[in-house]
Amino acid sequence: MYFVFLNVFSIFYLSNRCAMPPQEEIIKAILDEAFYIHKSIGPGMLENVYKTCLAYRLRQKGLYVETEKPVAVVFEEIKMECGYRADIVVEKSVVIETKNIDAIAPLHVAQLLTYLRFLNMRFGLILNFNSVLLKDGIKRVINGF
Repeated sequence: MYFVFLNVFSIFYLSNRCAMPPQEEIIKAILDEAFYIHKSIGPGMLENVYKTCLAYRLRQKGLYVETEKPVAVVFEEIKMECGYRADIVVEKSVVIETKNIDAIAPLHVAQLLTYLRFLNMRFGLILNFNSVLLKDGIKRVINGF
């Protein structure tokens, strides 16, 4: 006779082992659409073209998308609306910065981390469409709070 001892975590894991966390599903959808756009249009267009196409495709998938979302800078008791804007925010949980540059620099990662912190979000993507292969132009950024 065999006995199986399962704790609450094991039961949850076994019943949901095929399900991805919601943010991972959103990120997968974003990357799928980014690859589709890059394959269709190719590199070398203006950044705004990729941003507009990506927002359109994500909305077509039924996702809630905000473009040019204002990022307020907060320092101690001062809140400043300085004109900083996140390119795309998807489902109020993933920030996307679209780029058309030679290479992603540490400054771009720092900027996205700052946006994530001020928007109180955890996940971000930098998508550099100026790459022969888009996979070489993707940087995933996670805010550790």
